[in-house]
Amino acid sequence: MDRLESMEVFVKAVDLGSFAAAGAALDLSGPMVGKHVRFLEERLGVRLLNRTTRRQSLTDFGRAYYERCRIVLAEAEAADALAADQLSEPRGKLRVTMPAHFGRHCVTPVLLDLARRHPTLELDLSLSDRFADLVEDDFDLAIRTGALDDRAGVIARRIVRQRMIVCASPAYIERFGRPLWLEDIASHQAIIYRRLGLALQPWLFPRDDGSITEIAPAGRLRLDDLDAIAGAATEGMGLAWLPYWLVRRRVEEGALVRLLPDQPDYLYDCHALWLQTPHLPLKVRLAVDALAAGLPKMMS
Repeated sequence: MDRLESMEVFVKAVDLGSFAAAGAALDLSGPMVGKHVRFLEERLGVRLLNRTTRRQSLTDFGRAYYERCRIVLAEAEAADALAADQLSEPRGKLRVTMPAHFGRHCVTPVLLDLARRHPTLELDLSLSDRFADLVEDDFDLAIRTGALDDRAGVIARRIVRQRMIVCASPAYIERFGRPLWLEDIASHQAIIYRRLGLALQPWLFPRDDGSITEIAPAGRLRLDDLDAIAGAATEGMGLAWLPYWLVRRRVEEGALVRLLPDQPDYLYDCHALWLQTPHLPLKVRLAVDALAAGLPKMMS
């Protein structure tokens, strides 16, 4: 058997926690995954995994060997990437995970244009608000909005900032009045964005001294889709705090009115994340550069 391939199978089995999961990810049968692991154990003369019918765990040597295998596989991938760079053409599959709404309207058009210009590039895009793991879910690139967790081994680059505005329909303003100050928001109905399983996110407003004011408005409507929030605001159901690019057309057509125009806009950061590697694959570098160049044009 090929030693490098067996190392890849072993690492995947450890990352995913079972032979069956590793086999599904690598398009191998569970027994074949076990055969690769046994090949390594027989070659090394030492056990790598303690296995029972219910669970598996690394031996002390297996843990050290696993870390070395990850380094070896990263170096092998970097060596392959060097060859791709020499061709000056991105090749192979680029797997990207991104938030559903921002990904559909903003990220996907940029990546489709990139694929159009590079016929040897394949795209495998996941549009979901679930936070996928770059390692366990085998993604080359992740797009994240908002604050980031500080994770070792992950590189982040800010690719765009979204301007957030408060808006409402003319009908709502006529019936309930127009908030003039941040403090007025508390007396109005708001349409709240909420992801399943996460706490309600406050509305954020920058101050002249650099601090951020957080407001948790009251509202009886909670939705997990920004388009639906914009639609509900257009129907006069309350105030909404949304990216300006999303409601620009409604504002220009008069269906929504931008409120608090003297209040500075909060700039909501969007980042591209990828695993730290000795040599960044060309396909990832070109995708990040394309997003950093293309997305700001959509935000104005």
